[in-house]
Amino acid sequence: MLFGSMLAQAAPALDAAVPLAEPGFLARFGVMLVPLLVVSGSMIAIAVDRYLFYHREQINAVEFLAGVRNVLRRDNVVEAISICDATPGPVSRLVKAAILARDGGRERVDEAIEEVGLVEVPRLEARLNVLATIGQIAPLIGLLGTLFGFIGVFHDLQAGGGFAAPAHLFRHLWQSLYSAAGGLGVAILSHASYNFLVGRVNAIVLDMEKASAEALRLVVDPANSRKP
Repeated sequence: MLFGSMLAQAAPALDAAVPLAEPGFLARFGVMLVPLLVVSGSMIAIAVDRYLFYHREQINAVEFLAGVRNVLRRDNVVEAISICDATPGPVSRLVKAAILARDGGRERVDEAIEEVGLVEVPRLEARLNVLATIGQIAPLIGLLGTLFGFIGVFHDLQAGGGFAAPAHLFRHLWQSLYSAAGGLGVAILSHASYNFLVGRVNAIVLDMEKASAEALRLVVDPANSRKP
């Protein structure tokens, strides 16, 4: 009886002394692992997709306009349109629209250029708002994981009458710290990707504005395009 009583008293101490299995890296995120993986995967997919899209759409506008200008100096409209068709990007489509509308006068050319801009700019800005949203909600997801971790800490303390094995508490604290760090990390990368891609969009839009002015000058005032 005495031995059994001593063993019963020592059992809680032994349980507290035996450490829990060390959780893996991903397991330390706790319940917020899946949301963080979803937003981080979406952020990477959108950022890569937009970067490749802008890489294809952005051209050397100066060389392109110089080639179109040289062709129009020879009054070879068909070849100028062929150059536009062979060149990717909104700049070439804008110049092509201006050339096709040349017979309608300056007002019709202006309308054609504006119509192309109304179509191309939204295509360039597509899905960037998702990146901005991820940058805003990722820290909130990390904060939610931190709160869940502290909820687990207080739950264990309450269940143990104010005492709990350190290993159990550390598991919840790891979840709090890793969730917060993961949310902030995703937010930082998302904001950086968003600002970088917005810069690429602005560069393409600037090329479109320069091309529209040049196309208007070449199409409406063909005498200028024939100057040596």
